[in-house]
Amino acid sequence: MNTDKKAVFFDADGTICDIEKGVPDSAVEAIRKLRENGHEAWLCTGRSRAFVPGYLEQIPFTGMISACGATIEKDGQRLYNKEMPVEVAKLSVETLRKYGLIPVMEGADFMYYDKDEYTNEVNWYRDLITEALGPKWRPIRGYEDSMHINKISAKMTEGCNDEEACRELSQYYDVIRHENNAFVGTTIELVPKGCNKAVGIAAVCRIFDIPWESTVVFGDSNNDLSMFEYAATKVAMGNGSQKIRELADYVTTDMFHYGIRNGLTKLGLI
Repeated sequence: MNTDKKAVFFDADGTICDIEKGVPDSAVEAIRKLRENGHEAWLCTGRSRAFVPGYLEQIPFTGMISACGATIEKDGQRLYNKEMPVEVAKLSVETLRKYGLIPVMEGADFMYYDKDEYTNEVNWYRDLITEALGPKWRPIRGYEDSMHINKISAKMTEGCNDEEACRELSQYYDVIRHENNAFVGTTIELVPKGCNKAVGIAAVCRIFDIPWESTVVFGDSNNDLSMFEYAATKVAMGNGSQKIRELADYVTTDMFHYGIRNGLTKLGLI
């Protein structure tokens, strides 16, 4: 790989897509141009692979890192997929419910949640998620002993004991908490121990012989912190969390004000 060629890793939500509005045309065009200019473009999302919607699949990515580094694919072929043991998945559901949290179990092929528990009151975009998943949605009920998951999004409810739930599950998962003003402010992400976006990026660099100096990341939220601490060049979105903005080499505009295009232009990649 020549040193002029960059590998650019893009977060999804809040960076290149919005759960209601999808991906701005300017971002799709900018990533297409990036590829045409000989660079690599990787999706690097906290979403599990099952929850990567069609509008992201249409973007000409080189490959995808999903579930905060637990799943890696290139050119549509799955290269790596770290799953939690099924008995740990079951225990996780029981533990979260015991402490008043609502489990959303995320896998590479399916997402599992019970609609009578994970309601629109708990999450206003629940129906959007269910619609996007289509046949990839499954209830937890009936699948308790056979859930294939990479990570969990636990939804906090009034009066829940999230500290204790996280403590009990800490031998299996690392915890990502979000700032309360973020659209995922009431969500706690539980990812397999030792798994994060930086680990996913490092694995891709190792497999495909990408020099560290060539790594560029775009992100906005606290589940992007690991990749911001890891990558050579860091671009924060204009809507980014305070921590992300502090770590950035450059803060671009938000995604609906040409943030991806402006960021890639500023770096001289398009």
